[in-house]
Amino acid sequence: METGPVFSILDFYSMIFGSSPVVQAVLVLLILLSVFSWAITFAKYFQLKKAGSDSEEFGAIFWETRNFSRIDDSCERLSASPLVSLFKSGYRELGHVLEESNQGNPVDLDAGLNLVERALKRAELSEAIKLERGTTFLATVASSAPFIGLFGTVWGIMNAFHGLSNNQATTIQAVAPGISEALVATAVGLAAAIPAAVAYNYFAVAVRHFRESMDKFSAEFVDLARAHLG
Repeated sequence: METGPVFSILDFYSMIFGSSPVVQAVLVLLILLSVFSWAITFAKYFQLKKAGSDSEEFGAIFWETRNFSRIDDSCERLSASPLVSLFKSGYRELGHVLEESNQGNPVDLDAGLNLVERALKRAELSEAIKLERGTTFLATVASSAPFIGLFGTVWGIMNAFHGLSNNQATTIQAVAPGISEALVATAVGLAAAIPAAVAYNYFAVAVRHFRESMDKFSAEFVDLARAHLG
């Protein structure tokens, strides 16, 4: 039983190096985008994994003890958790409010809680920016890589048909190699975009969960701060 020619890696490389300079530039750009996307994906995965494990342990300590002094002792070894940064900011601001009160400057309860809430919001915003860092690049690659690859394909097909104008015989055998070389750009663009899109969606859900946990933590911290100020 006869089979047709099998497409191999060597054929892929020959298409890349045999393509026009513009298509080669597009392929190099797509490969670089893919490499950076994978680097960000691995770095972000381990960052969020560490943040999640530290947050789980810190949350267990916080919900069980609800004692600021004991919780503060656990902050250093669980520094990857965004909840730790929220706690440090809120606890530091609460200490300033209590210090003012102890120095004979009575602090209104609502005003003191407002200061604590503002400190928590600032810390939450800062932690959200850290958690989302790099995801914008993944979203950009996911949305733009297919179009970059399509540009390379269109350019390659234009060159292929332009070359046919100088030939006497215009057959499928004459145009097929140029078109197949041009389509490599689209394939590489999709290969760069699909993993970036999957990674971005995964990290977006993870960051949303972290933000929800930070909101819940801030509300509980304010309740405990109200008891201290009261």
